[in-house]
Amino acid sequence: MRSLGLDAQACHDGPSAIAMARHEAFDLLLLDCRMPGAGAEAVLTALRSDPGARSTDCTAVATSAEMDVVERQRLLAAEFSEVLQKPCNLADLRRILALVQAGATAAPLLDDAQALATMGDADVVKAMRTLLRTELATLYQDLDELLDDTQGLAERLHRLRSSCGFCGAAALGVQATVLQRHLKLGHSGSLAPLSRFRRALLATIEALGHEAEA
Repeated sequence: MRSLGLDAQACHDGPSAIAMARHEAFDLLLLDCRMPGAGAEAVLTALRSDPGARSTDCTAVATSAEMDVVERQRLLAAEFSEVLQKPCNLADLRRILALVQAGATAAPLLDDAQALATMGDADVVKAMRTLLRTELATLYQDLDELLDDTQGLAERLHRLRSSCGFCGAAALGVQATVLQRHLKLGHSGSLAPLSRFRRALLATIEALGHEAEA
C-alpha cells in the first residue's frame, strides 16, 4: 500500500483496529476476517453502529487467505464493498483502491472478473445479470416514491448491494453503499449521494442492456 503512495497504518488485532478507526478518519479499512480479538465483521459492526466513530462511513474491504463462494457472498451481503483473497498483488490493491473514489467512474460499471470470482460460472453470471437488469429497472421506476420511505429505500439498497456484488456491478455497488450509509446516519440534507446513485443506476442499466444485445 505504501508503494502506491498511500499512508497506511497497521493494527495487530481487532480491538486495536476499532480503536484506531474510531479516532481517525480513514478512506479505506482493509480488515482481515481472522484478526485476533475481533475479525473483520466484528470490527465493521462496531464501527457502523457508532456514528461518533470517525471512520464509521468509510469503505471497508474484507480479506482472507481462505475464501469459498459462500463466504464471499455472505461478506458481500454484509456491508463490505469487496472481498480480497490473499495473497494479492498490486493489481488487486489498485482495484480495491478504486472503491474509495465516490464517483461512479472510479469503479467499472461491470467487473467480469469480480462476477466470475463470486459466481464461478460465466453462464450463471449472464443469467444473474439478466435478473439484475429487471431489478434495476423496477428500482429506477420506484426511486422517487421511495424517497418518502427511507426505511423502504434502505432495505432495497441492502438487497441491491448483494446483487451488485454477485453480478460485478461495481460502480453501482459503491454508490449503493454510500447512499445506504448516508440514510443510516440521517444525513437527509445533502442530495449528492442520491444524485450519484441515480447516475450510476442509469449507467448500469444501459451497460447491462448493451451486454444483452451483444
